Amino acid sequence: MEIIKYKKIYLTVSALLVVAGIASMAVFGFKQGIDFVGGTHWQVRFISDDVSISAIRAALENQEDALVRQGENSGDFSIRMRDISEERHQELAGLVEAELGEFEELSFASIGPAIGRELRSRALLAFVLVLIGISLYIAFAFRKVSYPVSSWKYGVTTLVTLFHDALISAGVFAFWGWQYGVEADTNFIVAILVIMGFSVHDTIVVFDRIRENLLLSKRNASFDGVINDSINQTLARSVNTSLTLVLVLVALYFFGASSLSFFTLLILIGTLVGTYSSIFVASPLLTFLHRK
Repeated sequence: MEIIKYKKIYLTVSALLVVAGIASMAVFGFKQGIDFVGGTHWQVRFISDDVSISAIRAALENQEDALVRQGENSGDFSIRMRDISEERHQELAGLVEAELGEFEELSFASIGPAIGRELRSRALLAFVLVLIGISLYIAFAFRKVSYPVSSWKYGVTTLVTLFHDALISAGVFAFWGWQYGVEADTNFIVAILVIMGFSVHDTIVVFDRIRENLLLSKRNASFDGVINDSINQTLARSVNTSLTLVLVLVALYFFGASSLSFFTLLILIGTLVGTYSSIFVASPLLTFLHRK
C-alpha cells in the first residue's frame, strides 16, 4: 500500500479537520459543567407523569437561574442551578414535593466555584504534563536513531499528532455542547486523555518498526521507502487493535449507561481519528523532517 506517495492528500485532510475543530471551539466554545464552574446538579424522578418543566420552575420559587431539562423518561428531570447549601436543598425539596407531589431524588451534587476553578486548573495541568511526558519519553526511547531523522523529531511528530487528535475530538465536543447542551466536565478531560493514550500507543508501534528497519537497512536506503514498508508491516495490527476497541465502545454506547453516552461516543470518535493519525499523519510527517 503506497501511503507515503499520497502523503500530501492525507495531511491536507487532517489539516482541514484540525481547522474545523479549532473553528468549532472558537465559534461554539465549551458549555462548562459544574465540575469546572461550580453549581448544583439535581436529578429527580416524579411518580406522576403530568409534571412539566414550567411547573418545576414555578415550584422552585426564587431559583431564577435554575435550568430544567427533561430526562429520558417522562417523569425524569435534570435541574441545574447555582451552588446552594444543604439547608436550601432540603427547603427546595419540600417546596417541590408540596407543589408537584412525591418524587425520588436520583442524585444531588453541589460544587462551589473555588473548587470548580481548582479542578479546571488541575485538569489543564494534567493535560500539559501528559504532553510533555510523552514527548520526552519518545525522544529518549529513540535516542539511538539519529539517522536520517534526529530522535527529538520523533517526539515533536508525536506531539503534533496528539494535538491533531485532541483538537478534532474537542471540536466535535464543542459542537455537541452547542447543539445538544452537552457539558464539558471531568469526564471530557478523561476522554481526551484516553484518546491521547491510545493514539500515542498506536504511533509508537509504527515508530518502533521504523526504528528497527532503519537500524537494519543500509545508509543509502530510501527513507520514504523504509517508512512505507514499516507502515504496511504494522497496518494489520493497528487496524485490528482499533477494531477491538471500537466494538467495545459501540456496545457501551448502545447498552451502557445513558449518562455516559456522549463520553463513550467521544472516545469512539477519538479512537478512529487516532488510528488514522498514527498511520496517515505521524509517519508521513517524519518525511518532512527528513534531513537530506
